[in-house]
Amino acid sequence: MPVDASLIQILACPACHAPLDDRTADDPAELLCTSGDCGLAYPVRDGIPVLLVDEARSQGTGGTPSPA
Repeated sequence: MPVDASLIQILACPACHAPLDDRTADDPAELLCTSGDCGLAYPVRDGIPVLLVDEARSQGTGGTPSPA
């Protein structure tokens, strides 16, 4: 289930405050941080973004949560 586009425009990465890239059409559905330094991927469950750093994964780790 995609996240509303108007919501994506106002959301930001909780870790670094960079904009998020909508990847909800992919599997798994995620919102990706656009910052090169941070690069966290936040899951979207049932159309609801889970913007918790503890639930995010580093984009290069294949699903391992990043340390908080």
